[in-house]
Amino acid sequence: MKLSAAVQKSLNDQIRKEFNAAYLYLAMAAWFEERNLTGFARWMQAQAREEQSHAMRIYQWILDRGGKIQLMALDQPKPSWKSPLEVFQAAAAHEAKVSASIQDLYALAGKEKDAPTQVMLQWFLTEQVEEEAASTAIVERLRMAGDSPSGLLMLDRQLGERGGE
Repeated sequence: MKLSAAVQKSLNDQIRKEFNAAYLYLAMAAWFEERNLTGFARWMQAQAREEQSHAMRIYQWILDRGGKIQLMALDQPKPSWKSPLEVFQAAAAHEAKVSASIQDLYALAGKEKDAPTQVMLQWFLTEQVEEEAASTAIVERLRMAGDSPSGLLMLDRQLGERGGE
């Protein structure tokens, strides 16, 4: 069963969105590095690698289904933020947008009677729940830390322990 034109187009667009997310997280990592918050930067770098792997998972799916890859231009990410809290608020908002996009893609696959793509997207739906929960938890911890330098450094150390794909 080949991909419908509409599903193929939307999957290619999702590849772009995943690479845009990776690019955004790299910009966030650089912002943290510039402020010597290397734990936050490491977390964002791991997040960027994860988003790249998501893009490649969809890329391979399109190829496995006999589809055509169409890579699109990436958006330039925002280069700076006012605070670590603002960075993670932006990350949480971005993850919510990605979740909505995956849900729309899932609905489209259902409309197009493409059950295999729906099954593949189930993994992404579950992953997005985890992504949103993780970024929201960090936002809440940053709010708790407030203006406390020691709280910020503790969180920086904790996030720096994250592994990555």
